[in-house]
Amino acid sequence: MTTNTIGWNSFDRGILNTVAEKLQKKKETVALAESVTSGLLQLAFSLPDGAMNYFQGGLTAYNLGQKSRLLLVDPIHAEQCNCVSELVAIQMARQIRVHFTSDWGIAITGYASPVPEKGITNLFACFAFCYRNERLYSNTVKGVHKDPVQNRLFYTNYVLQQFEEILDGN
Repeated sequence: MTTNTIGWNSFDRGILNTVAEKLQKKKETVALAESVTSGLLQLAFSLPDGAMNYFQGGLTAYNLGQKSRLLLVDPIHAEQCNCVSELVAIQMARQIRVHFTSDWGIAITGYASPVPEKGITNLFACFAFCYRNERLYSNTVKGVHKDPVQNRLFYTNYVLQQFEEILDGN
């Protein structure tokens, strides 16, 4: 059995510290809605010094019922795509921002491992960034690892990198 240890070294510390500094300098806050990353984004955002100044909190919702009830995801669309689409990520990001009264909402949903019973063999995650009430960016990233934990870490670091770039332009 392989043991995976997740800690500071699992994340790009430079990006995390830069994101923390930028949010604090702008006096902006962030909230996170996760599915595929299982709370890793929340862990990452909590690590830099001063996290209480910018990190409002987050929610991990795995199934359609919880995403629909807590994050107001359109249940008809979500059922058709097994809760994995850029639209679902956008809806999650918008609603988590509202729930936590934050400037930024970030959301991610996807697959870290195959789901043969649903015909899912290609791994990917959809993510979105909302600023105040506007969707600023959404995209899809392909999974690159066979190990689900490594895919989750890859998605987390990818979203952090994308968020840093968004903060540079905003």
